[in-house]
Amino acid sequence: MKHRFFAAQTGMLLAVLITAATASAAEFVSVVKDGVNLRSAPDTTSEVKFQLPAGYPLQVIERKGDWLNVSDYENDKGWIAASVVSKTPYVIVKSAKGNIRAEAKTDARQIGKVVREVILKKLDQQGDWIKVSHPKLSSGWIHQQLVWP
Repeated sequence: MKHRFFAAQTGMLLAVLITAATASAAEFVSVVKDGVNLRSAPDTTSEVKFQLPAGYPLQVIERKGDWLNVSDYENDKGWIAASVVSKTPYVIVKSAKGNIRAEAKTDARQIGKVVREVILKKLDQQGDWIKVSHPKLSSGWIHQQLVWP
């Protein structure tokens, strides 16, 4: 009986470690300009599902020639031309609202507020805190739980 319990625990731990390794190996890109089309298939004649704003972060699922199959923070999927994305890191606010802090800690002075779907440029990271900037506020820190990716 003890052997089965240990084997089950080991299996669960291994699954968690594999999932964590896969998540850290994920590739992310950001849209380089406003109005970029996210399409239903990898060609310029396919249906436009959404138009995306500059900085919009996406996770790459697969590559097919000059096209990327991508997913966003709501798990919407589509195809985007590789020429209209970059590796510049951005995050998007996934919570209803959040605070931008002067330092990477919960009790630091609040220097701004953000709401769902605000796109922020990622400048740095310290533990669970991400240093971000936005054209309408100076740089500051936001907790990782409030943004994606």
